[in-house]
Amino acid sequence: MSTTTTQTITAENVIHLFPEVDSQLASSHRTSTSTNDLEGYDEEQIRLMDEVCIVLDRDDKPIGSASKKVCHLMTNINSGLLHRAFSVFLFDSKNRLLLQQRASEKITFPDMWTNTCCSHPLGVPGETGADLETAVIGVKRAAQRKLWHELGIKKEQVPLEDFRFLTRIHYLAPSDGKWGEHEIDYILFIKADVDLEVNPNEAQDTRYVSADGLRTMFKDEKLKFTPWFKLICETLLFEWWEHLNGGLEKYMNDAEIKRMC
Repeated sequence: MSTTTTQTITAENVIHLFPEVDSQLASSHRTSTSTNDLEGYDEEQIRLMDEVCIVLDRDDKPIGSASKKVCHLMTNINSGLLHRAFSVFLFDSKNRLLLQQRASEKITFPDMWTNTCCSHPLGVPGETGADLETAVIGVKRAAQRKLWHELGIKKEQVPLEDFRFLTRIHYLAPSDGKWGEHEIDYILFIKADVDLEVNPNEAQDTRYVSADGLRTMFKDEKLKFTPWFKLICETLLFEWWEHLNGGLEKYMNDAEIKRMC
């Protein structure tokens, strides 16, 4: 994990610090003027870098929007640019967790194993929320959208009311010298038996694992894991997992942001 010291980003200074951020959360947004950053990457993944992420202050208040590309450049992250994200942990009726291995085409963290689905709510109506309650609704809608896009899971199999919001984590992690993550990440649990139709441009493999099976995977030095997934596993996941069939309520709807950077 990085310990980079960054300045506080607020609604008042965000435009001065990051001219590519749009102070209005809307479907239109300004993108970086540089085209060289994405040269040589997969065309579909380049297209997705134009999606609109929600730019935040440290208290998870939306203060603007910017392209996924702008939000994931380490030059911006090291200056404090922060955005909203979510991580879905989907368990089947046997309490096994569905993992995915990210596709080689991914621009950030390619080929790494991670939780079921990790992505971003968009800075558009329906997925943006200024307070915690509406933000949770927004990330649940985004989770439905991305489970379909990445894994072909129909929204009827993952209804909004079945998602359980646990907490938020604030973390920073570089992918390579150019790209990285700096997110307030909403953790969502859902228990469902689903049908998969995996998008190969998003995931190259999937696997259901027990808690012991996941611990065994972590011991395999050949396997690589996304930093947010490993961080959640090392601090919180296994305790939550033990209460999946009873007692999970005491971990849900946590209003505190867990700072991990």
